[in-house]
Amino acid sequence: MNILEQYGMDYREGIVERGNLRRLKKCMVRASEGEKLTIGFIGGSITQGSLSSSPQTCYAYRVFQWWEKAFPGTGFTYVNAGVGGTTSQFGVARVQDDLLRHSPDFVVVEFSVNDEAEAHFAETYEGLIRRIYGSGSRPAVLLVHNVRYDNGVNAEEQHRAVGKAYGLPSISMKPVIYRKVEEGELQAREITPDDLHPNDKGHALAAAVICGFLEEVYKEKEAEDEGEDRGGELPVPVTPNAYENSVRYQNDTYEAECLGFEKEVKNGTENDERNFRKGWTASNINDKIVFKIKGTGIAVQYRKSVRKPAPVARVIVDGREGDARILDGNFDEDWGDCLYIDTVAECLENKIHTVEITIVESKEVAVPFYLVSVIGSQ
Repeated sequence: MNILEQYGMDYREGIVERGNLRRLKKCMVRASEGEKLTIGFIGGSITQGSLSSSPQTCYAYRVFQWWEKAFPGTGFTYVNAGVGGTTSQFGVARVQDDLLRHSPDFVVVEFSVNDEAEAHFAETYEGLIRRIYGSGSRPAVLLVHNVRYDNGVNAEEQHRAVGKAYGLPSISMKPVIYRKVEEGELQAREITPDDLHPNDKGHALAAAVICGFLEEVYKEKEAEDEGEDRGGELPVPVTPNAYENSVRYQNDTYEAECLGFEKEVKNGTENDERNFRKGWTASNINDKIVFKIKGTGIAVQYRKSVRKPAPVARVIVDGREGDARILDGNFDEDWGDCLYIDTVAECLENKIHTVEITIVESKEVAVPFYLVSVIGSQ
């Protein structure tokens, strides 16, 4: 009896879209022939493995292990590009460096509890899907929708609409695991301590839903799928699609005009190195940094810190002081420093724009203001 059966669950209830399975079946056929494959994951903290007891007990690694067990004669590479507290808007800007450079053959995308259920994130999510699905390795893509276990909230509806337009299979935890919690047959604290991040049992349940679907496809991998094989051709976007070609600017790829800001050389923990690196720092009022960036949208990524007080900055695009935005380096939560992204301008003319960030509040600070990157989208 597997873990789903123990709780009276059926993985098939989680298959909300079967999609076009041509790529996935071809991937499995290649694996059965002994071809070495790369299995990739991109998402937020759940994909990263937050609150699992080890990297090997998170749902992503358990899904990777399914591939190893299903095809014992094949060598697989595991790439986990999950980053906690981040959305698909950041995902599309980093996907090349964090995932696509590894030429993945199969990719799980998981952002449904990080993105808000609104049009903006449907658009950033579509940009991410287009980058992955249209990439050179032509990976099979599986969409996974996790859920909050206190209220059932996620961005699944928006994400599924995008996935359906691309014929992508889609797995949801809402009609399987969350339904048992909602009906009182499973206590949320058995599977999550905070109603969001799964513990080992929660990760195991989520992995079992995904692996059940993969096992089903495995049994029919030799059968021709009815879906159309588009090859590298992508369908017409279903959103304005202003984020597909997002570019992330950091201190190793861009020489900003620094008037008080300094390049950061990070020597922190491994997690800090991954989240807060290649940026710029400043602590004094009127310290300024200036970027010249092409795009139709501008986002600023910076650290919100639990170590207070932290400086507060202001960002102005193209000198429009009336549209200035405040970037507050102080974080109101207590779970740790947040890699925060703030969209400061959208629907701009696609040309070079001037982005000025200035420290406007700084008194007896505990940590400097940390500017991680500026992102231009188009």
